[in-house]
Amino acid sequence: MIDWRLLVSIMMSSVLMTQWACRKIDDQGFKSYVIKEGKHRSTVKYKRTWKNVIKFQTIFDESAIYNTEDSTNQADVNKLYGVSDCNDHHLQSSIRIGWRWYNDNLELLWFKHFNGNFSFGKIKDVNLNEVINCSIELGESKYIVSVDGDTIETNRPCGLNQGRYYLYPYFGGNEKAPHDIKIKIKEENP
Repeated sequence: MIDWRLLVSIMMSSVLMTQWACRKIDDQGFKSYVIKEGKHRSTVKYKRTWKNVIKFQTIFDESAIYNTEDSTNQADVNKLYGVSDCNDHHLQSSIRIGWRWYNDNLELLWFKHFNGNFSFGKIKDVNLNEVINCSIELGESKYIVSVDGDTIETNRPCGLNQGRYYLYPYFGGNEKAPHDIKIKIKEENP
């Protein structure tokens, strides 16, 4: 015999979890990611994709302003959003848009792991509290990364139709977030 109290409890838990999950998406469709003080990651989640083009919008607020404990780490690139590539671990092959608070500006950069080595370069400075349009295209032999119309191309280590998984907001280098950092992301056709 089914205990009706247990059944009602399970149903209420399901409703509450659904409501809680929905609150992470705001009225404009943005999902909030928070990197907690003293942490690197905003979330631990694994989601595969076969997309060759990832388009998204992002908004940074004042929490993106920070100073590192070691001033030489201020130039380190934090990671915003991207994907692993080539059926590899992301530290072997990946492409992301990165960010940092550097010289009193919020910079967005491309950030790539290629054969286990990383490289990066500035795309442009952006404003706080404004919608920023971003895209990452995985071409046959190159990545095309765009921020509000400014575009760069960089070599890609593998061809199309390779497995990949999403990479979410991450703080660091070797330092952890000095305070809570909130980033909003809305992917086009997730």
